Amino acid sequence: MLHAQNQYQNTKVQTSSPGELTLLLYNGAIRFIKLGIAAIEQKDMNSKHMNFIKAQNIVDELQATLDMNYEISRNLVSLYDYIQSKLFEANAKKDKAAANESLNLITELRDTWAEALKLAKQDKVASNT
Repeated sequence: MLHAQNQYQNTKVQTSSPGELTLLLYNGAIRFIKLGIAAIEQKDMNSKHMNFIKAQNIVDELQATLDMNYEISRNLVSLYDYIQSKLFEANAKKDKAAANESLNLITELRDTWAEALKLAKQDKVASNT
């Protein structure tokens, strides 16, 4: 079963557009932050650390993909840096408030990105008709 899941995920990543891959990254960060929060509540420090590190790695990847020729990218760098600092704080201090703040910010970014993808698809369909 696990092999089938991994194969599905690999296929999904390989067939996704760059915009969809960004959405997958946001969803992954959200998932790992939630797991990190749950681990704090369960006092599972190994899981807390592992999940917050995974979320930080995803935010690093989101930062690495920014095209710095655009002002919005420069603004996102600052926001990603802030999210990283909150994730570090959540991990180092077992701070659920910091984790929730990073979760809320990533969720807002994901929701905005999902809406932008939806509008782009609608525009593409409209221009093809």
